[in-house]
Amino acid sequence: MSVPDPQDSQGVSDPQAASDPETSDPQAWIAADPDPRTRAELRALTPDELTERFSHTLHFGTAGLRGPVRAGPSGMNVAVIVRTTVALGRWLIDGGHAGSRVVVGRDARHGSADFADACAEVLAAQGFDVVRLPGTTPTPLIAFCCRDLGASAAVAVTASHNPPADNGYKVFVSGGAQLIPPDDTQIERLIATAAPANTVPRTTVSADDPWAAANTERYLTRLTNRFGRVPRSPVRIALTAMHGVGGALALTALRRAGFTDVEVVPEQFAPDPDFPTVRFPNPEEPGASDRLLALAADVDADLAIALDPDADRCALGARIGGSWRMLTGDETGALLGRHLLAATDLDAPVVAGTIVSGSLLQAVAEATGARYARTLTGFKWLVRAGEPLLYAYEEAIGHCVDPVAVRDKDGISASVVAALLTHERVSAGSDLATALHELFVEHGVHVTTQHSIRVTDLDRIADIMAGLRTHPPTTLAGISVTSVDYATRQDHLNTNAVELSGAANDPETSVRVMVRPSGTEPKLKYYLELVAEPRESDVAATSARLHALAVDVIADLPR
Repeated sequence: MSVPDPQDSQGVSDPQAASDPETSDPQAWIAADPDPRTRAELRALTPDELTERFSHTLHFGTAGLRGPVRAGPSGMNVAVIVRTTVALGRWLIDGGHAGSRVVVGRDARHGSADFADACAEVLAAQGFDVVRLPGTTPTPLIAFCCRDLGASAAVAVTASHNPPADNGYKVFVSGGAQLIPPDDTQIERLIATAAPANTVPRTTVSADDPWAAANTERYLTRLTNRFGRVPRSPVRIALTAMHGVGGALALTALRRAGFTDVEVVPEQFAPDPDFPTVRFPNPEEPGASDRLLALAADVDADLAIALDPDADRCALGARIGGSWRMLTGDETGALLGRHLLAATDLDAPVVAGTIVSGSLLQAVAEATGARYARTLTGFKWLVRAGEPLLYAYEEAIGHCVDPVAVRDKDGISASVVAALLTHERVSAGSDLATALHELFVEHGVHVTTQHSIRVTDLDRIADIMAGLRTHPPTTLAGISVTSVDYATRQDHLNTNAVELSGAANDPETSVRVMVRPSGTEPKLKYYLELVAEPRESDVAATSARLHALAVDVIADLPR
């Protein structure tokens, strides 16, 4: 069976229920479930259904838990939250943080309110000074509060951009960055020894906290202090909150930065846990941003912005070659990175991407004398890439534009930076398409894309990875390639991944494919990058050729 990469796991199921007496005895679990709704749900299951619910538990990964909202140890429910929080509290106490401040916030998904209440109440009963953020809160605001208040930890109850049936439990530690190994495994061991959920003490926590009430204002003030504002910008922005919790804060942040001409996708603006207008509430998914792009075209916008449901990710759309399209995360990363590098006064700033990110930002950094750091996937690694960290991004539309304030991806602050970049361009009679064109002319046309294989049997992923290691392809689309097994690396990039790369001379074109199992879904993921110099500065023709080549490369990949 394929084992998820321990560097990257996040809420995937783990068949280790037998190590935990509570999860190996369904009747004991039912008796100890403090929520009458989930007790009734389990009692109504058939014996086979009950066996399936107790065949595995949610694995506590490097960012916490994520899974379907349902009863039993394999789902997100109050009993699981209570036992997880007891373990988190014990881990903090064992680490010398007894009585310290801990922040708790939530999104608007099914179950989030009850889960956040349970989390806050368990921590309060353990003696922690709990700051319970009121209502719904974008995840980057929770990360900001953790860092700003000097909290020892923060919990965001969210499943980010997962399907509607899911929820999650994301942990930040002192300094506001995500949890990393081996701390996650230590907490998981403590979960396995937690007392029955209905015996865990809980103390009511008020959300009417003076720290919490001022949290949003401090965040917005930081944005203005860091990036400034322009006097009533003429830039017109189209924005969607993707049925999530970031819409209102994004509008306020943009308004304070000088952007008052913002049109929103009305049917996607208010939080809705059912996400009725999208199949998957992820701006990266095909079709998810169609309404945004249509709005941008209708109102003749200069910039389109799509937040994911908890607003930690930000995707940008622009008019390219006369048509609106969403930019890739790598294109956005290079644009924002160049903008921030041009404005910084830091000496030898660090910008960072991951092993699956494209190389365009690296080329930009090298041209400006900045240091480029490459990390494993995930912001838990990106924000620890080096100092002074100026900017970090991942191809999955995550951007950390102000690591001094938020040590994680932040779609709100990224939206403000994107708007300021657009204002700079529009004021000079230019646009984002021209900015991207300039990057390609200077550093070569970079085309990045993905291909995923979703499986029902994880052995299939293991078999493909084993084949790539023992008999890797020697050509892809006619280009000779060599392989590098990242599992054999002796440095910080050691992980379960294989890289295939090569180049052709006529015309000069490089190809790189990174292959790795997903840490959150039953998928094998191929990340492709193709790079070529534009012939006679014909970026459009070169881009079209590389996109066609990418299709041929994908056809040659093991499946």
